[in-house]
Amino acid sequence: MPGFTVAGIAHTGGSALEAVAAHRPDLVLLDLYLPDMSGLDVLHRLRTLTGADDTPPVDVLVISALRDLDSVRAAMHGGALYYLIKPFELSALREQLERFATARSKLSGLDQVTQHDVDSVFGVRRPAQRRELPKGLTAETARLVAETLRAAGTDLSAVEVAERAGIARVTARRYLEYLCADGRAELRMRYGSAGRPEHRYRWQG
Repeated sequence: MPGFTVAGIAHTGGSALEAVAAHRPDLVLLDLYLPDMSGLDVLHRLRTLTGADDTPPVDVLVISALRDLDSVRAAMHGGALYYLIKPFELSALREQLERFATARSKLSGLDQVTQHDVDSVFGVRRPAQRRELPKGLTAETARLVAETLRAAGTDLSAVEVAERAGIARVTARRYLEYLCADGRAELRMRYGSAGRPEHRYRWQG
């Protein structure tokens, strides 16, 4: 994902703790099934490991197949930002990473925060509220248009989205308008030397 870099990959709890101490990452994706210790133990030890020298504690996103309530509660009480249950769609992980990046960006460089800032940060724990798809739209095509716009890395017209996604221009425009209403895309107007302005769409996340 743009904006993220893998600092290290660990297959045991012990090596995970060593990697965090060495690389000081901003975020750890933590499984609870580990061969040498529980992921919950790793989570609790991370809280003391990264805060000993005034370094902010690393944020943790738990990804696990464990579904029992005790594990979920222990992870949240241990300071996990979110608990993602396997199996899941890639979009679910991407959404949490995007929310983490947005919250971190909003707080960067601030000495004091407003209630709105706090709500944005703790909003990482809450799943995003999506608008219901309008009648006639399908989730699969909405996902296709969203991925096309996201992958572009720049603004596109409805015609360009239609060509890249392999759908009709009118269809592309309807889904782009839905994404704009949902807050995941932004409409921009490009004014030329003459004629009507061109509608351009850009991914917002």
